Amino acid sequence: MKASPAPTAFPALGPRLTFFTGGTALRGLSRELTRHTHNSVHLVTTFDSGGSSAALRRAFAMPAVGDIRNRLLALADSTVVPAAVLDFCASRLPSEDEAMAESVNIAGSNVSLSGKKDPAVFLRQQLTGMGRPGHRVWKTMPRVFADALRLHLNFFLDRMPSDFDPYRACLGNLVLAGGYLHHKRDFDPVLAFFSRLLQTRGVIRPIVRESLHLAAELDDGSVIVGQHRFRDLPRPVRRLFLTVHEPERLNDQNFRDLPTTPCRPPLAPAANVYLSSAGAICYPMGSFYTSVLANLLPQGVGRTVAEADCPKIFIPNSGNDAELFGLSVAEQAAMILRHLREDAPDAPTDRLLHHVLVDSRHGCYEGGLGPEVRRALEDMGLNLVDRLMVCVNDPQHHEPELTARAILDLLPGKTAEI
Repeated sequence: MKASPAPTAFPALGPRLTFFTGGTALRGLSRELTRHTHNSVHLVTTFDSGGSSAALRRAFAMPAVGDIRNRLLALADSTVVPAAVLDFCASRLPSEDEAMAESVNIAGSNVSLSGKKDPAVFLRQQLTGMGRPGHRVWKTMPRVFADALRLHLNFFLDRMPSDFDPYRACLGNLVLAGGYLHHKRDFDPVLAFFSRLLQTRGVIRPIVRESLHLAAELDDGSVIVGQHRFRDLPRPVRRLFLTVHEPERLNDQNFRDLPTTPCRPPLAPAANVYLSSAGAICYPMGSFYTSVLANLLPQGVGRTVAEADCPKIFIPNSGNDAELFGLSVAEQAAMILRHLREDAPDAPTDRLLHHVLVDSRHGCYEGGLGPEVRRALEDMGLNLVDRLMVCVNDPQHHEPELTARAILDLLPGKTAEI
């Protein structure tokens, strides 16, 4: 195995690597890439509909912010930003089960719940208390960070419904939601502010502005709505689409109408700018439908990808991805091309995808990498690039340093090992 790649001499001048992404699979790679470039771009899905994201979305009919917050923290400069700030943004309130205990941990402090009749009311009171300057949570932070986070938390608290569900609420999500609502439902100013505050070494932007949900038509014609339902797919997916329908308000009667009512929102303007000027476009590892393909659904994505003069790279998942449901690497690549061509129907393959980056030695891919899969990729005009990237004895995870190098070696002027 090669030695760990040395950092690029001038990462501030590094290439603009643009990723269609979401979830946590790219967190380690994102951090590693900051050693090589401060110009990586992360176009992030905002369609999560489960857990604490569902509570925010129900309360404000807003896009999900969890994946945006996760990537902001991954790209934050930890040599400048205190650990207390990053910990606060990642911390969560207790779950309903945890709240039934004698005491719980809230933002780093143990709080007694003994005698509290309604834990949800108590947790909302705790949130309100955090909006005050003298609260203990701010004492461990430099004032510039404490003031900024408290300001945005108060933007949220000023709008928090009296029956807001606080269980498992992520404080960083509440802060971002507050800024989003304060700026009249515009992500750009709040992301610009927090990117400066956290000194992020890269760019994070939502793929669309609208509040929408992910849906899928399955191979038997049935429809599921809500990203959280993709964790337990009952059947293979025939096609994905976005919808304004909210999962918790649907019943079986509604499902019959959904296949005829897909929504094609425009690619967010800021995302369009960064995608158009990409030095490479990457469809990376991550939940195949909810983190990668979901980003290809907005109007304009396929055309913008086709017009960008840069390498386009697909890194399929190694290990288990419950969403694949038997799709081979070649079938995954074909599905990427099919969804891009819904927006750019006449685009040839070499304008949409060039390389499929795998690790045949340590990776474990759905359907394997046998002659039939390799021939199918070749017939599509795709270049299979085989590099050491997957962790030894852990096929579920990619090694960030080696994956970063494998991507960088596919940029113009480099020679890939095949």
